[in-house]
Amino acid sequence: MSTITAVPNETLQNLLGELNLTGYEPSSNLLALAAGESRFIKDLKINVGNALNNTQYLSRKEALLLGLAVAVNERFPLLQESFSGLAREAGATEAELAEIVACTSLMNTNNIFYRFRHFVKKDFYENQPAGIKMSIMANPVLGKEFFELVSLVISSVNGCELCVGSHERSVLQHGSTESRVFEGVKTGAIIKGLITVLA
Repeated sequence: MSTITAVPNETLQNLLGELNLTGYEPSSNLLALAAGESRFIKDLKINVGNALNNTQYLSRKEALLLGLAVAVNERFPLLQESFSGLAREAGATEAELAEIVACTSLMNTNNIFYRFRHFVKKDFYENQPAGIKMSIMANPVLGKEFFELVSLVISSVNGCELCVGSHERSVLQHGSTESRVFEGVKTGAIIKGLITVLA
């Protein structure tokens, strides 16, 4: 019997199947939802499906790459593998997949550093050069607009107010729209919620 069919809920089985999570061992959170026949299961499946398949302002590849970024950020290797495979099927290159990992790593660095500056609000720290190498941002494989959107989504997940504001302005300056920003951040939020159940 596969792991998916061992999950005692058809809606959850379908969700795991759509994500190609065949090797997934059900978490206590997922089993609690299944045992309680939670109405949230249907909402979760619809939300994830809409985020990955029914976006108006993101391509499927872009939605999957945002999902990959959140999976990398939340250190969930199985979902990382799933989103990488699905993104490849949607046309993502190995260079784009690698850049998602690099961007997520850089945002984790920046989110911690700039959150510290923002929280402490001391001139000494504000006036010191950051000294953090960020050459990847100069000419990203993903393109400046989408790189900034990924940066914004990860900064939103990590709760860095300064970075969120900076990347929101930057993504708009690179030709994006508020509707696209809204959809990107919503996609990241939905995948973070999915991981809460799966982990």
